[in-house]
Amino acid sequence: MKIAFFNIRGDEQGFYEQALQGNEIDCFAESITSDRLPLKRDYEVLSVFTDSKVDASVIDALPNLKIIAARSTGFDHIDLNKAEEKGIAIVNVPKYGEVTVAEFAFALILSIAKKIIQSDISVKTSEKFNREGLTGFDLEGKTLGIIGTGHIGVSAIKIGQGFGMNVLAFDAFPNEELAKTNGFTYTTLEDLMSKSDVVSLHVPFLPTTKHLIHQKNISFFKRGVTLINTSRGEIVESEALLHGLETGIIGAAGLDVLENEESLRIGSVQPSESSDQQTINEKLIAMNNVIVTPHNASNTKEAMDRIRQTSVDNIKAFMSSNPQNVVKPKE
Repeated sequence: MKIAFFNIRGDEQGFYEQALQGNEIDCFAESITSDRLPLKRDYEVLSVFTDSKVDASVIDALPNLKIIAARSTGFDHIDLNKAEEKGIAIVNVPKYGEVTVAEFAFALILSIAKKIIQSDISVKTSEKFNREGLTGFDLEGKTLGIIGTGHIGVSAIKIGQGFGMNVLAFDAFPNEELAKTNGFTYTTLEDLMSKSDVVSLHVPFLPTTKHLIHQKNISFFKRGVTLINTSRGEIVESEALLHGLETGIIGAAGLDVLENEESLRIGSVQPSESSDQQTINEKLIAMNNVIVTPHNASNTKEAMDRIRQTSVDNIKAFMSSNPQNVVKPKE
């Protein structure tokens, strides 16, 4: 089959060529978007990471396409409805990063709780040990609110319990057996927000989760809460987030994602966000009580190895007429 891999890094090309011998493989470091299409249009397999945007125009531009292999758990960068309309299968990597991302979320939590970044800056700028203004807080005995109890959310719950935290959770589809087995309690979103000292977001980006945290409910947060987002920026309304931070409703935030973050990525064709959104993102990045990282939570060697192998397995399974990890549009 004719296969195109986009968002390829380092030695990945050699891996895919070896693993999929006998196929015609092209690899590209850049993303594929409607503004950046390949010269060849006869690819049957398209494999992409989240930096690519496979919308209807991209799908229409590749008339021989049979399968889109997302090298990620999330698939909001792919037009599922258009793909289904054209009979194109969508597959993903559902379990590569559940521990990886949860660990990163706690790295952000600990960085905030222990003021690690501020402490490092203080020593490097003054070349002295001065603890003034660097008092943090303990996690033990605090309440951790987990929004979304999929694989990553459950991993975060287990880590939180290891720190002696009490855990509340919210999910649109609560699994009481899961809660019983793992020792946490489901509650409403508003109750979780009002009782949690730390809130970590672990839901996929869907129409139903866009702006799950917004201007009308942000006041429900326990004042001074630490908010962590390693999911998608669009889960939190940017204006509400900025308001919460400026007014002290949110004491600190650890953000691995931002709303409409595409224009911040190296190699982006053009900004895709409004000037207002760009201004908000710039303000968030500049705030002393906010840590911003470049959508890096899943970027470990082990997770990348799992992504590569599962992506190859997905493509081979499709070629053998036994597709796995298939994603369908939500009804």
